[in-house]
Amino acid sequence: MKIKDLCVSERPRERLLAHGAATLSNGELLAILIRDGMPGKNATDIAQMLLRAHDGNLAALFSLSGEKLQETPGIGPGKAACILAAFELGRRFVREYNGILRKPLVSARQIYELMLPQLKGLRHEECWAILLNGHNYVLSRERVGEGSRLATIIDEQRIIRLAIEKGASALALVHNHPDGNPNPSQADICSTRRLQAAVHACSLQLVDHVILCDDSFFSFEQDREMRR
Repeated sequence: MKIKDLCVSERPRERLLAHGAATLSNGELLAILIRDGMPGKNATDIAQMLLRAHDGNLAALFSLSGEKLQETPGIGPGKAACILAAFELGRRFVREYNGILRKPLVSARQIYELMLPQLKGLRHEECWAILLNGHNYVLSRERVGEGSRLATIIDEQRIIRLAIEKGASALALVHNHPDGNPNPSQADICSTRRLQAAVHACSLQLVDHVILCDDSFFSFEQDREMRR
């Protein structure tokens, strides 16, 4: 059945306008982005196929490329672009209105909450530097590395150069572990020690290195690994 053949009260777009987006399921919201269907399946059917293919996990959907989205029957380049644009707007909204930016960054929990919207659901590792002023307020967040599912390279010289260019007094390093285990590898430990030494030599401070997963994190500062 086509969506236009449903009664008005059952159509996702009309329900959203009448009652608000919060009243719709994930599938119905996706159906609005997909807009129309294909022979034998309406937009809601296609949205449900897309969700089922990723276990209903929105974090998994957020990490998909345009090519992966188009593997779902009924989703072509135009629909994939619309979905990707909506996801990116969601990410930017969360980053822009994150209240953590309005207060000093003093704990690993704050670092985790600040960077989770950026890194949640990724299937590859990314490394970010959070640059701070003398009062630990965020000056900027810079992606400084991207790797595979298992590793990323930390470029100490690039990080220090960015910190100096932005006038930072301190920085925090963050990278994600897509496998869900936040514990550091031996490579993570060695990279952190090298970065700490390089930052200290330039009269900067490395306040923490946080390894982030979707539902947990590891802090080198809390674990006192950086103090050894």
